[in-house]
Amino acid sequence: MASEFQVEERQVTVDGVAVHCRIAGAGRPLLLLHGLLADGQTWRRNLKDLARHSTVYAIDLFNMGKTQRVAGLDASLEATADRIARLMDELGLDVADVAGHSHGGALAMMLAARHTRRIGKLVLFAPANPFCLHGERSARFFTTPVGAWLGRRVPMWPRLLHQAALRRMYGEPSRIIDGTLDCYTEHLSIPGTMDHLLAIVRGWSTDMRGLKKMLVRLADVPALLIWGDMDRAVSLPSAERLVSAMPRAQLMVLPGVGHLPFEEQPEVCNKAVARWLQQ
Repeated sequence: MASEFQVEERQVTVDGVAVHCRIAGAGRPLLLLHGLLADGQTWRRNLKDLARHSTVYAIDLFNMGKTQRVAGLDASLEATADRIARLMDELGLDVADVAGHSHGGALAMMLAARHTRRIGKLVLFAPANPFCLHGERSARFFTTPVGAWLGRRVPMWPRLLHQAALRRMYGEPSRIIDGTLDCYTEHLSIPGTMDHLLAIVRGWSTDMRGLKKMLVRLADVPALLIWGDMDRAVSLPSAERLVSAMPRAQLMVLPGVGHLPFEEQPEVCNKAVARWLQQ
């Protein structure tokens, strides 16, 4: 087990596929599930702080980051959640807490719904959810021929365009630190990455309908929801509806923060997560 001062990089084989993980710390396991257009290194400002109290596993999800690419992999929430459960098997984890961001938050909820006995507490950073229409509108565009053409060319966008997109994800763009943009762009050009992301988008509406039906299974799952009040990707009003559907959920709203609260205010988020998991 890695010490809290060292991050171990490990490849774990799941269904014959090499999955990349960053592991640090000691204590109860905590899985970190990133969002779209990202990978496990987006948790770089959280990993060591959270590792003071947990054994943290920052995963490069399937067909993303340094994880092996597999053409035609089922990209649905249900299939991916079941694959994460098998990853837990390979890591020797019977039970774990799970933190997820955006699409990774939706994955965390589906994982807890389908494998409830294996999940302790949830931490959801602005999770994609059935009550937010922003994602569905974007998904509809990327299912069109023009949208699919544009989506496959995201890795070729000029750096200035990527920078503008990143700034839009922050409530206060001056909080962006050096190297952040590279965390979101360096692996996008690996063949198969954008095809998998577009497959996720094509199934977005179906996934959200399925997740809505599964929320009843989260009635007894403790969940901390952390949202920025300037989130332009997943609307804050959807947070209130999501909390009402999860009786053991609590909502923490960060003023002046956008869609990436764990990056924009890492110290605040790290302390909140540590308190929540230790309660």
